Amino acid sequence: MTDTSPASADAPSNEPDPTGTGAGPDSATADSAAKEPKEESFFVFLLKLVLIVGAFRSFAFAPFNIPSESMLPGLQNGDYLLAAKWPYGFSRYSLPFSVPLIPGRVLAHQPQRGDVVIFKAPPVNDTDYIKRVIGLPGDQVQMIGGVLHLNGQAVPKVRIADAVLKVSPNTRCYAPAFEATGRDGSYECHYPRFRETLPGGRSYNVLDLGSTPQDDTPPVVVPEGMLFLMGDNRDNSMDSRFPAMEGAGIGLVPQDNLVGRATIMMFSTDGSASWIKPWTWFTATRWSRIGATL
Repeated sequence: MTDTSPASADAPSNEPDPTGTGAGPDSATADSAAKEPKEESFFVFLLKLVLIVGAFRSFAFAPFNIPSESMLPGLQNGDYLLAAKWPYGFSRYSLPFSVPLIPGRVLAHQPQRGDVVIFKAPPVNDTDYIKRVIGLPGDQVQMIGGVLHLNGQAVPKVRIADAVLKVSPNTRCYAPAFEATGRDGSYECHYPRFRETLPGGRSYNVLDLGSTPQDDTPPVVVPEGMLFLMGDNRDNSMDSRFPAMEGAGIGLVPQDNLVGRATIMMFSTDGSASWIKPWTWFTATRWSRIGATL
């Protein structure tokens, strides 16, 4: 008697393999299932990477580039530095795109006079600026004849050797009077340089390019929660000596606007590099400036 019952599920199939590889339907399903976890793992890795980088930039260090000459002679156009994010605490401005996830400022610490700080510039608070802390809450700040006065006392200002800067695509002389030719025949800028020493002994170099309206200002008492900030290039810096206007002066700056403290130089370029000429990436680099602490 012939067995006409249905074939057992465990019996091998005699149907042809359409792939020609000997892999049946079950093998194809297994391959598909294996690919899905791999794809999910990649996106999970990518998400974790974004979160780690975002956390590092928000709470540890973030890069910042110098786009102007307001902090000469110490910082030049084309410098790239790292800003430490934790010294003054954290606010919405610590986060990428200033996402309003932090109310006010947490773990707040007041800067010290002489600190070089990155902050969101008033009145719009959407652009990063860099200046030096001059006046803390309660301080009276005034410029008289180009000399900084704190709490009625002149801050010592001593003439030292000129600052000499090479002319390059991103560095030009402020005026023809400062132009000179170097020993190698290259063009240079020679600026009058001074050593300024704040109360407490903090010293740094500033430029004084001549007589300007901002050399004489009325006395200003810094309110609680605010800072008086100035550029080291005293005659070419729109800072707290000027009222807060978009793209111009900054007025007194709220401490909540602080982003971080300038710490170390990680790169510097004179602006002569071209993407299509790889060798210029090296010739344009100001190697001697890399690694300098601020």
